[in-house]
Amino acid sequence: MAALKVLKITKSFRADFYKKPVQVLKEMSFEIQAGRFVGFIGPNGAGKTTTIKCLLEYIFCDSGSIQFFNNQNILDSKKRIGFLPERPYFQEFLSGLEFLKLHWSLAGLASENFQSRALEVLEQVKLSHAKDKKLRDYSKGMLQRIGIAQALLAKPDFLILDEPMSGLDPDGRILIKDILKSLKAQKITMLMSSHLLEDVEELCDDLIIVHKGETLYSDSIVKFKENFSTLESAYRSFKGQLEVDYNV
Repeated sequence: MAALKVLKITKSFRADFYKKPVQVLKEMSFEIQAGRFVGFIGPNGAGKTTTIKCLLEYIFCDSGSIQFFNNQNILDSKKRIGFLPERPYFQEFLSGLEFLKLHWSLAGLASENFQSRALEVLEQVKLSHAKDKKLRDYSKGMLQRIGIAQALLAKPDFLILDEPMSGLDPDGRILIKDILKSLKAQKITMLMSSHLLEDVEELCDDLIIVHKGETLYSDSIVKFKENFSTLESAYRSFKGQLEVDYNV
């Protein structure tokens, strides 16, 4: 079953009233099957973040269609989606537990169920010891983990992660990867935007490559790198052909 179908979505932005709109997405299409962990890659400016914003309706595409869970009502779909943005905003005066309580309230979830669920996700991201600590005293890695905790709070069926390991030290990266591997084992559908090919290769089942607002590849990682030893070497070859086709 498809957890997400994206069909020919387009999006343009007008930098100035008198300037011609710039088309960022050009009939972008791809499909994600339920239970798969999908890497979402491409050069800076390829349209990855714009696509994610369209998926979540933070902005609206100009044309095309986006269907979650076999075209389930978008409001019902959103209740089943967890999201960690690349640059999440953290209210530094809150403790870890208070931060989760804020997001629990924003999601409109029943207050009597909060405590047990919050402690469960804090244990899942290995932050139980810091639940009463202020976010201003969290390390970068701890902030990423509390961000994942809030994304998991409502027991989502689909997780969207935008650069979840950006700027982390080796210990932080190992912890985040261990968390993502445990979620993968639970068959939670995940879409992860990343610039780190080694992480995508280690964690993901499938791969979506975008360039200049178009989908250039959407299939399994195994198939993409079948003639190469690593994802990076396969991507280097792919990019070499890209430079010929797109003159980049």
